[in-house]
Amino acid sequence: MEDKYSIPLSTIIEEFSLEVCYLPAPAKDIPIQSPELNRPAMPLTGYFDLFDAERIQILGKVEEKFLRDHDEDTARVAIDALLSHHPVAVVITSGLELPLNMLECAKKYDVPLLRTAERTSEFMAAMIAQLNVWLAPRLTRHGVLVEVYGEGILILGDSGVGKSETAIELVKRGHRLIADDAVEIKRVSAKTLVGTAPEIIRHYIELRGIGIVDVRRLFGMGAVKDSEKIDLVVTLEPWVQGKMYDRLGMESETTEILGIEIPALTIPVRPGRNLAVVLEIAAMSNRQKRMGYNTAEEFNKRLMGRFAIEDADKDR
Repeated sequence: MEDKYSIPLSTIIEEFSLEVCYLPAPAKDIPIQSPELNRPAMPLTGYFDLFDAERIQILGKVEEKFLRDHDEDTARVAIDALLSHHPVAVVITSGLELPLNMLECAKKYDVPLLRTAERTSEFMAAMIAQLNVWLAPRLTRHGVLVEVYGEGILILGDSGVGKSETAIELVKRGHRLIADDAVEIKRVSAKTLVGTAPEIIRHYIELRGIGIVDVRRLFGMGAVKDSEKIDLVVTLEPWVQGKMYDRLGMESETTEILGIEIPALTIPVRPGRNLAVVLEIAAMSNRQKRMGYNTAEEFNKRLMGRFAIEDADKDR
């Protein structure tokens, strides 16, 4: 069973600068758990099947006109019925006036009532995107997350294999650190994972023999980033003599995290290998593949073409 996460309503109010019309309790004590919103057109007509009270209800110009086009008694009954189902919160958009008995019903049923000057569609788009980040399914992985040429690379491997040392070398080469040691990963959409660092260790990195290093203070603000999309997973492992490693890149590997398949590589580590350079190449190669160009496939086509020409020459 998937864990449910929540944020206080106060976070939403502060983030979107919402006007508070009524709160039945301090906003910090009102939890929001659903990343989905609802425009209650059908509930205002009296249809409440499948109504989800955990969703924030959004009333815009369409709902306001619907209520205005009906006689006052009918509109009052519709508003009372909607709020009697105790939605977690109601937001009035476009700076509209509160409909009829909306404030009285909010107090009667203890429903938070808020307002914004933003247009409905723009407000909903921004709210849904932010809620998907705040309430996303998540896990924590032991590893390092860096941004290399705009690609988010999650570096995994056993302790002592060189993850942090590789990350600090990448930072020296102009790339950015997101997280060291512990990476909090969130599934913000059906195709996207975003990684960040726990607040207590954000912008810090541990180097054995030296200790804790503050990357932001040592290398500047340009050397760190709070979050980054995960585009590639790289597992570092000690070089094993005799083990067959992929040398052409024809095999496309993936790893599954929170139900999403992410391109993956396994890179052997041995003295003398410049892992920072290797990861830079891996980042650029991964971007090329996303843009439709696969070097290994192109090389294979060239090779097969050469063999075909040689075979044709032999048949003559």
